[in-house]
Amino acid sequence: MDLNILWFVLIAVLYIGFFILEGFDYGVGILLPILGRGDNRSETDKKRRVIINTIGPHWDGNEVWLITAGGATFAAFPHWYATLFSGFYLPFLLLLVALILRGVAFEFRGKDDNPRWRHLWDWSIFTGSLVPAFLFGVAFGNLARGVPIDANMHYVGGFFNLLNPYALLSGVAMVLTFTLHGAIFLSLKTTDNLMIAARTIARRLWLIVIVVLIALFIGTYLSTDILAAIGVNPGVIPIAGSAAILICGYFIRRERDGWAFAMTAVTIAFATITVFAIMYPRVMISTLDPAYSLTIYNAASNPYTLRVMSIITLIFLPIVLIYQGWSYWIFRKRIEAKPEALTY
Repeated sequence: MDLNILWFVLIAVLYIGFFILEGFDYGVGILLPILGRGDNRSETDKKRRVIINTIGPHWDGNEVWLITAGGATFAAFPHWYATLFSGFYLPFLLLLVALILRGVAFEFRGKDDNPRWRHLWDWSIFTGSLVPAFLFGVAFGNLARGVPIDANMHYVGGFFNLLNPYALLSGVAMVLTFTLHGAIFLSLKTTDNLMIAARTIARRLWLIVIVVLIALFIGTYLSTDILAAIGVNPGVIPIAGSAAILICGYFIRRERDGWAFAMTAVTIAFATITVFAIMYPRVMISTLDPAYSLTIYNAASNPYTLRVMSIITLIFLPIVLIYQGWSYWIFRKRIEAKPEALTY
């Protein structure tokens, strides 16, 4: 395996880690106004504090995966980074604003007890979770489908080129899958009525996710060149990912939350791998002419840069993984609705 392939794989791994970890974060944020409803204002606030506290220790650490993926793309494949960020400029700007709003909301919500103040930041968390989940789905749908790129590696389409039916379907699928992922996470991290409500949402949402993912599967064969890239048989990974989301329903009904969470994680991981498999060895597919597509070779940095990056990654990546694993272990317990123990 040469360094170009290695860094293509590493970037895929970074996005897999981001979507699995930040995916349940987004799902929890989307469910905040839905599950965080009580019979009175005090109970509503307590429920929402519990929900936010389930992801409070993790959300910012999970976003490091995205920052690292972006940095790795810039360093390893600068032409990919330049074309992607210039072509997807407006969606990425909206994404950035939503992420900033979400981060501020987590920090500011608990600064004042005024119900209107907290209500504002609760909906900011919801918006800052829904919008990125949708936009990431749209972005990866367009990466799989292809976008208009000319011979100079320039994106020559407009904003509305990105809002094609397949990309929009990908965005909806990602939102719903992340919401299911978040509901199962809440069933793992909460107690009593909130845990029961999260399980109920997961049971109801699972079937909707199945229907949308079937539509996305069909759309992938109609809208991308998966037949040329992979063939009629999609391979073990897409089939295993489909099986995982089906098995997830069994575990949800049996209230085996840990296994259900593992199945949604596998589905998200294998769906991401499938997108990268469709792209390979390209990193951005041109719909104008296949020869204009950016590949892991014509979009890459020089071999020396890739070699130095590989050495640095070999040293620091295990440290980061150990630290993040340790933080999840430390905060592994369920969150109880005890106001004195709630931080947010």
